[in-house]
Amino acid sequence: MLQTPSQTVGPYFAYGLTPEQYLYDFKSLVGNRLVSPLEHPNAITISGKVFDGEHNVIPDAMLEIWQNDGNNQLFGRFGTGTDAENRFVFHTVKPTSVDAQAPYLTVILFMRGQLIHSYTRIYFSDESELNEKDEVLNSIPKERRNTLIAQKKSLTYEFNIYMQGENETVFFEI
Repeated sequence: MLQTPSQTVGPYFAYGLTPEQYLYDFKSLVGNRLVSPLEHPNAITISGKVFDGEHNVIPDAMLEIWQNDGNNQLFGRFGTGTDAENRFVFHTVKPTSVDAQAPYLTVILFMRGQLIHSYTRIYFSDESELNEKDEVLNSIPKERRNTLIAQKKSLTYEFNIYMQGENETVFFEI
């Protein structure tokens, strides 16, 4: 079977970016542990799942996160199929506020059937005062803002991404 020109994401995509997800015998150059949770006092864990329009978990999405809060410039990548529960899991530092913006992480989502990646943000439920003042977050209709806010659950944050449907995550056109 020949690939058509519209199939621009070839076998190199999985092989080179998230090899563990496809059981290749080598590690990705970039992983999900941006900091060691045992060594950094402000370390956090963010986990969640990516759901399709029928609320099925997508087992082979790839997420990249990055942050630059003036103190930390961090980047990570993780494939949902790497985790036994098809989650993404990132260990990072909770970002700080810059220029009175609420702390956030930038998320770039890649997955099959989607030739152009999607951009979104992760804000934090325990930053309600700054969230209320954040210009970007407040440019989104109030009833949809919660799709960008990770919920604090004990020592971790939970953030699920919905590609379609009633709980569809807000994505940004960049």
